[in-house]
Amino acid sequence: MEPRKREPFVWEIPVGFVDGMRVPGVVFSADELFAKTLEDGAAVQVANVATLPGIVGASLAMPDVHRGYGFPVGGVAATDVAAGGVISPGGVGFDIGCGVRLVRSDLAWEELRPRLRQLTLALARRIPRGAGRQGLLPLDRGGLDAVLREGVRFPLAQGLGFQEDAGACEDAGTLPGARPELVSERARERGAPQLGSLGGGNHFLEVQVVEEIRDQAGAEAMGVFAGQVCVMLHTGSRGLGHQVCTDYVREFDRRMPATGIRVPDRQLGCLPVGHEAAQRYLGAMAAAGNFALANRQVLTDGLRGTFAEVLGRSARELGLRVVYDVSHNLAKLEEHQVDGASRMLCVHRKGATRALGPGHPSLPDPYRAIGQPVTIPGSMGSGSYLLVGAAGSEARSFGSTCHGAGRAMSRTRSKKVMSGRDLQRQLEREGIVVAASNVKLLGEEAPHAYKDPSVVVETCEQVGLSRVVARLRPAGVVKG
Repeated sequence: MEPRKREPFVWEIPVGFVDGMRVPGVVFSADELFAKTLEDGAAVQVANVATLPGIVGASLAMPDVHRGYGFPVGGVAATDVAAGGVISPGGVGFDIGCGVRLVRSDLAWEELRPRLRQLTLALARRIPRGAGRQGLLPLDRGGLDAVLREGVRFPLAQGLGFQEDAGACEDAGTLPGARPELVSERARERGAPQLGSLGGGNHFLEVQVVEEIRDQAGAEAMGVFAGQVCVMLHTGSRGLGHQVCTDYVREFDRRMPATGIRVPDRQLGCLPVGHEAAQRYLGAMAAAGNFALANRQVLTDGLRGTFAEVLGRSARELGLRVVYDVSHNLAKLEEHQVDGASRMLCVHRKGATRALGPGHPSLPDPYRAIGQPVTIPGSMGSGSYLLVGAAGSEARSFGSTCHGAGRAMSRTRSKKVMSGRDLQRQLEREGIVVAASNVKLLGEEAPHAYKDPSVVVETCEQVGLSRVVARLRPAGVVKG
């Protein structure tokens, strides 16, 4: 059984592509990107996910899909809780709650341009980054418990940010159902020092300029205008989330045989949502997700302070307001229509972003008319995009869209194509200031290692998952 093109930008991986598939796989992809999906093994992973008990509709893949741990990165899968549907830690990923936050300003590019280098280097000095670094707000045990339970409300209570920041976050900045007591001591040890840090890999803080507006009404609702300076943050739950995933991957692997569940890849370890271990994982996952939300909040306070120091005006005067904060590594219990009936589903989004369409009741007032904001980062030298969820996203993808450009090349191969130092020089020639804590590793995240983000977002637009509001170009990049 070979994959077939079902319609423009939609490919089907039929039942039978791997043994045991319960539903087909569906990959939203331009033709040139789908070939890569087959080549790197992500298509097989999409098909493997389709074997999970209780899966409904299809095993979905966004156009930025690439091979991951068990689930592909860019994978979406919904299981029916009442019908024995499962949850899989591999369907969330190790960086639980990883996400993107966009902060807008009242600054025009021409006003900032003479101070771009000064600002970028000041941000690099202020923002902790790299593996294992201590964050801006290290926590004692009581503080960590509060963060795991409250998300952004904890740093806000410490005076770190504006009270309205919470309303500009998915779930108002606090994931429900968090159970801090289920986060292991090892996870706590790893996470307690790290709140308010970027980490490494593809995580970044980027000063950007709004280059193009495509949806004026959407842009106005978000306070975005052409030539405007914005800041994009991409990071997650650091060592705490990684350890939570590690802990439960091991437990699920140990407990799954007793349930009789068989999966084609051990990395797809899963348990029915109603299983007591699955319920514990949901509580620990939400706690880690709250850590990620609080992490981005503390970093936002840090960047606001840096802007104020460099430009000599307060963050309020500079209009440094959160546009939106949304995660792309979570599983959520949500009601969706399946075969004409409302069903409670466990929706895994791994490297995929929730993208609710206009009118959805869970959206805050400024965005209910236009749809949920979704921020899609590029890759240092390529543009990023601001999108909103489309009206058809719930029926098409359980209200999901892409989360970034998506890797097209391994880190090892990318470094062989161009060294980090050469990449830094190239970006500087293009007018992009880059501050990296480890220049040798910079080559791993080069633009050539990623898919073209314009093709990715166009695909999402063509199939009705999300629509583009604005394009932003990089100006100053801070990397771990």
